[in-house]
Amino acid sequence: MATNQRNLTHSTDSTTVADLLERLLDKGVVIAGDIRVKLVEVELLTIEVRLLICSVDRAVEMGVDWWRGNPTFDTKARDPQLNTPGLEERLARLEAKLEPPPSTE
Repeated sequence: MATNQRNLTHSTDSTTVADLLERLLDKGVVIAGDIRVKLVEVELLTIEVRLLICSVDRAVEMGVDWWRGNPTFDTKARDPQLNTPGLEERLARLEAKLEPPPSTE
């Protein structure tokens, strides 16, 4: 009676989660999908989903920078006065607003 011996091989080249994440963020992944709900040929609902997973640097290279100028994500878009002065100038301006006006005695 002959027995079959199967050699088990183990992979020594494994990918870690960190390697996978780095590759994913470097190259980017796009997931796109549309959902349409129709009833008797009348479209009731349309949902368009576009998901881009990549690093911020990669997104800027591709021309995706929707967070710039958006007041929700960019503090400079919320208060235009924050664009130019440094921290010390901003503090001086705030302190000047808090100081009581000089009394006329």
